[in-house]
Amino acid sequence: MRGIKVGSAFGIPLRLNWTFLLVLPLFAYLIGQQVGEIVDVMNETAGLGIDAAVLAAGPAPWLLGLAAAVGLFVGVLLHEFGHSLVAMRYGYEIESITLWLLGGLASFSEFPEDWKHEFWIAIAGPLVSVAVGVACYGVVFALPAGTEASVGVNAALFVFGYLALLNVVLAVFNMLPAFPMDGGRVLRALLARNQPHAQATQRAASVGKVFAFLMGIIGLLTFQLLLIVLAFFVYVAASGEAQQTTLKAAFEDVAVADVMTARENLHTVTDDASVADLMSRMFEERHTGYPVLDGGELVGMVTLEDARSVPEVERDAYRVDDVMATDLVAAAPDADALTALQSMQEHGVGRLPVVDADGELVGLISRSDLMTAFNIIQTGGTPQVIGGRQRVDDEPGIL
Repeated sequence: MRGIKVGSAFGIPLRLNWTFLLVLPLFAYLIGQQVGEIVDVMNETAGLGIDAAVLAAGPAPWLLGLAAAVGLFVGVLLHEFGHSLVAMRYGYEIESITLWLLGGLASFSEFPEDWKHEFWIAIAGPLVSVAVGVACYGVVFALPAGTEASVGVNAALFVFGYLALLNVVLAVFNMLPAFPMDGGRVLRALLARNQPHAQATQRAASVGKVFAFLMGIIGLLTFQLLLIVLAFFVYVAASGEAQQTTLKAAFEDVAVADVMTARENLHTVTDDASVADLMSRMFEERHTGYPVLDGGELVGMVTLEDARSVPEVERDAYRVDDVMATDLVAAAPDADALTALQSMQEHGVGRLPVVDADGELVGLISRSDLMTAFNIIQTGGTPQVIGGRQRVDDEPGIL
């Protein structure tokens, strides 16, 4: 998740997403608006003796709301550091910690597949939140009773008492088995003790989707917009990670060379062909992209979108080298097939030229190649079968 870098700690970049800049003042406003009700609850449940009348005067509610909101996100940040520092202890790299609409997010360069690692990384965050809550209550316990103290003491009782409650609630809520929340990751770790990681992920994701549905229903019934947004996030994230884990398991030990269309079966175009001729070939051959060669050397890639950028009446006057992409992202034949798919997703392309160590074009790999390979692997195929397969429609190189 992108955001503005605001610093770093323990070698981990700290970022603020733009949604955080919206939700922080919103939380401050909501807390400030309910200071009286919150004080009543804390006095009844914890006997803090806070003087609500003192805290209701002038700008005090809004300052308290801001202090509590900032304190809440500090707690969230510490929660994410709990995950991150344990992960770093196990040797995993943390790309960043980002504060955003729904709290905090620690971005891992690689998710752990060892169930013990995932268990302790996942549970570390809630444990830190409980510790923060206990520490805040310790501050409350050390302060005198609010009705007998100054405005400052009453304010401190309110803020630290509120944060003590919220951090414990945060820990409990995060331990719901709604994958990919912390509780869902703990569930996957426990499931992965005696079954394949991909299967454990699928089961944890299914449970997570059920909880997402329930959270969405509760959010609709109680008009809690943030809960609805969280439910949507949990559902999408669970589906996405389950799919990614399934793909990773399927493409384990599968190289680009096993999946690609080899050069001898590849349709190419020359850089001096007209865009009109290119469009005719695309229609006849049912291709939407071609490697572009100049004297046998790869010089670019051209797609249907590139050709469409030229008005129809001018396509005879334009050549392929006028519209082709020359800043190419290529794959090596011995690279992981999943890495090639991730590269396509990152760069927003549907195909990659496959280039050997000498810079020679040896093939092309496309999303459809990868999806066909995935379907074959899922039905018991092997990389050897995939690498030597003939396409169903006997039309090599279809993109």
